[in-house]
Amino acid sequence: MKQSIKSIIISALQWEAGKILKKYQPKIIAITGSVGKTSTKDAIFSALADSFYVRKSEKSFNSQIGVPLTILGCQNGWNNPFIWLQNLIKGFILIVAKSHYPEWLVLEVGADGPGGIKKMSEWLKPDILVITRFGKTPVHIEFFESVEELIEEDGALIDSLKRRGVLILNSDDEDVRAFKNKSSNKTITYGTEGGSDVFASNYRVLYGIDKKGKFPTGIQFKVEWSGNSAPVVLMGVLGAHHIYPALAAAAVGISQGLNIVQISKSLRSHASPLGRMKIIKGIKNSIVIDDSYNSSPVALEEALKTLQMIEGARRKIAVLGDMLELGEHSVSAHKEAGAIASRSCHLLAVVGPRSRDIAEGALQNGMREKDVLQFETSEEAGAYLENFISEKDVVLVKGSQSMRMEKVVEEIMDNPEAKEKLLVRQEKEWEER
Repeated sequence: MKQSIKSIIISALQWEAGKILKKYQPKIIAITGSVGKTSTKDAIFSALADSFYVRKSEKSFNSQIGVPLTILGCQNGWNNPFIWLQNLIKGFILIVAKSHYPEWLVLEVGADGPGGIKKMSEWLKPDILVITRFGKTPVHIEFFESVEELIEEDGALIDSLKRRGVLILNSDDEDVRAFKNKSSNKTITYGTEGGSDVFASNYRVLYGIDKKGKFPTGIQFKVEWSGNSAPVVLMGVLGAHHIYPALAAAAVGISQGLNIVQISKSLRSHASPLGRMKIIKGIKNSIVIDDSYNSSPVALEEALKTLQMIEGARRKIAVLGDMLELGEHSVSAHKEAGAIASRSCHLLAVVGPRSRDIAEGALQNGMREKDVLQFETSEEAGAYLENFISEKDVVLVKGSQSMRMEKVVEEIMDNPEAKEKLLVRQEKEWEER
């Protein structure tokens, strides 16, 4: 789509979105931060959906186009002008005619460049703002002059929070926690430590047992608030970082008068987004941890630490693609990832030119050369691993979106016929790229 046409469409969609919000006046939950927005959005939706009529952003609709599309309830038109025309017509109909509109909108808002969130804050006025995490080297950092500028961009929505709105902050992240002093709104914090208003305890990995031994099936933890607690079980996913979306969802629910037991029950139906540490049955009775949606330094570190903790594996294999949009931090971030990988897996396979620095970091930290494999593309890596993987291996697959690491998963999953249900980026538009 030409940039001039795109700008016109963005302006039209935002104008329609503003009119629709003014007409129907839904409660708005905005979620921002560098890590965990989509998972947090989905968890909040699960926590509220049993009690309210709720709409959430589809997939990762978090841009200046994606947010209005969610408000309109429309799909991404990609490069199809007819779909964009249909979207604009639907928005117009919502403005002029009466419709059964959601009580709540759960909107993911991303900072993919300077000024994007600040521009949205001119017309988007949240009732609840959730800020997730940044990490030492946030994703999209190459588009900003500094980490501080990116954090300031994400915090722009604080100023547009309604007067009686609620600010919900991840207190485990120092930069997020600092926003508490920049707002006069009611604030609820969440985290893994007791100093947070809503916090988690008793985290553990759940395992099943078969004739060959144990294998991971999910995670369990308790959510605690004001002396009350309730268990949360998330099946089919791994990683302590899945605690954070559940805690954010609990904080949102509590702010709206739901009790913690209600929230815990609602989260039983919560399914984490595809490609985010999902457990998939692999070939030859192996286990695949599919984290192929995207990658950033903080998320990769957590994924590798999760792999390190897994019990019952014959071998632990990490298949890691490039991390993009890191700018001048790219080399150091990839080498640091390699250092962590050297302590977390028996075999490391890297994909792409930037990931060579992951390999170098692993070798510099004692990993043997024969245990470090390098590939140019995800297809090459998948074809090799299909023959290499053995019974009881646990394989972590992760990389930035454009590395298409889901193609590795497709090659080593036990049921590739189900890829459209289990893997990310299976739409026709992605297949044609």
